[in-house]
Amino acid sequence: MSSESTMSTPAGLALDTQGTLAGASDVPAPRRQHWAAVLAVAFSAAVFCTTEFMPVGLLRYIAQGLSVSEGAAGWMVSAPGLLAALAAPLVTVLAGRLDRRIVLWALGVLLVLANLTAALAPSFAVLVLGRVLFGVGLGGFWAIGAGIGSRLVEPAAAPKATSVIFAGVSVGMLVGGAAGAWIGEHWGWRAAFGLTTALSVAALLATLACLPPLRVTQRVKVASLWRIVATPAGRLGLLVMMIALIGQFAAYTYITPFLAHEVKLAGTLIPLVLFGYTLVGAAGNFVAGAFAGRAARATLMVAIAMIALPLGGLQAGVAHLVPVLLLLAVWGLGYGAMPVALQVWIDKVSEGAGEAGMALFVMNFQLSIALGAWAGGWLVDSAGIAHTLRVASGLVLAALLLLWRLAGRSDVPTPQV
Repeated sequence: MSSESTMSTPAGLALDTQGTLAGASDVPAPRRQHWAAVLAVAFSAAVFCTTEFMPVGLLRYIAQGLSVSEGAAGWMVSAPGLLAALAAPLVTVLAGRLDRRIVLWALGVLLVLANLTAALAPSFAVLVLGRVLFGVGLGGFWAIGAGIGSRLVEPAAAPKATSVIFAGVSVGMLVGGAAGAWIGEHWGWRAAFGLTTALSVAALLATLACLPPLRVTQRVKVASLWRIVATPAGRLGLLVMMIALIGQFAAYTYITPFLAHEVKLAGTLIPLVLFGYTLVGAAGNFVAGAFAGRAARATLMVAIAMIALPLGGLQAGVAHLVPVLLLLAVWGLGYGAMPVALQVWIDKVSEGAGEAGMALFVMNFQLSIALGAWAGGWLVDSAGIAHTLRVASGLVLAALLLLWRLAGRSDVPTPQV
């Protein structure tokens, strides 16, 4: 698509291929209207992430309530990841030229149905079905909605709008992991999904009220996805991303059982620890945002190292709470920073194919979550949590070494940032 091509909007504005707004008369629509839409999408992002990470704090309660192992309960995380990985490119391609506002509304309805199914599930199989529905909505939302902020404000405010939407991820992780564990401890896991159902309805109403028409003139094609994968830097970024995230979620999915069984932490304290982990992760998100644009490779390497090293040391420090908390803080900071650096990398190699790049990012991210949660569950059931942490640390370290060895080669150019 030429960089001069535009997409018309009913407000008399034009959308360039980067998704930014340029008025036909160079006068943007009222800022309040657009920022309300940005906040509505950010709220939806927070609810999607709350729903995604809620099971992390609920695994042991679901396992007890539905008589399954904690490893099997990990399908609550891996099933949505698999479906989201498939849905991200499919929704992007199949949506064609359909108004993105309508697509986001449909995905919001799917989120409500998925959470309601989980809250009322009479069996573990039905619960997983609800998570499958959620996975389809999750992949579609992030492929379409993650980059939509730049279409809702004037060009100068586009980075801020995008950061506001991605702040919803941090909020969702805070609410999902910590609140899930707290609600599960006091009122049970069904109450937790009742909360996400109510939040889903509120998010749908917000987007119905605030989103303006978001028409497009060119569809994303499969060839657009392949062009990104065909570049050496694109392949390297996606491979490093997958290996590191498999290690991350092989460990993080089972952090609640680790704290309960290995650290012997009281159930009432685990939500506070998860809250602290995610709060530090939110800080890592903003720190990475300040550096990744100028040095994507260095930022990514530091972030991955901050995940690998704490994972390797956690098991050694289980007898002492303070070292465990410090290692968790470093881990959280690194994980908060890593997705930002990865997104910058993929965005640079996408060369203007924004939705295609985001679809690949989401597909790879969610597939890695699914594989990591599955691998972690298998390891937890067969070898125990301690061995799971060691394997996870090794995977993340392998991603770091791969990035270090290959990113500087002349035939694997790094993104120019």
